[in-house]
Amino acid sequence: MYSTPSYSQPSGPMVWLRRTEAWLDARGKGAWIVAMIAGFILVWPVGLALLAYMIWSKRMFSRNTPIRAMSRPFGGSVMQSSGNRAFDAYKEETLRRLQEEQDSFNDFLGRLRDAKDKAEFDQFMADRKGDTAVQEPRSDS
Repeated sequence: MYSTPSYSQPSGPMVWLRRTEAWLDARGKGAWIVAMIAGFILVWPVGLALLAYMIWSKRMFSRNTPIRAMSRPFGGSVMQSSGNRAFDAYKEETLRRLQEEQDSFNDFLGRLRDAKDKAEFDQFMADRKGDTAVQEPRSDS
C-alpha cells in the first residue's frame, strides 16, 4: 500500500506577517501609514518598527506598491489585442507616432542642452580672458 504524504499548511508568525504585508500592499500606501500611526499610538516600538520597515523596503518613497506596479487597471495590457482589427491598427499607429514624437523631443532636448553648455563654456572663456588680461603685469620700457 502506498501512503500519500500529507503536507500541513505552513503556519506561524512569518505566514501571518506575509499575509498582513500582502493585505496592506493591496490597500496601498495609505494603509501602511494608518498601520504605522496605529502602531505608534498603541505600542510605540511597533510603530517605529513599521516605519523602519517602510523605509527599508522602499514602500515609503515609491509611487506604487509592488502588487499595483505589476498590474494595469482593468487587467489589460497596452499591447494586448482588443479583438477589433481597425482599433488595433489605429492604436498601433498612434503609439508609433507618439514614440516618434518622444524621440524627436528627446533629440531637441539634447540639442538644447548642447547649446546651453556651449553658451556657458563660451561665457566662461570670455570671463577667463578678461581676468587674465587684468592680471598680466605691464612691462614699462
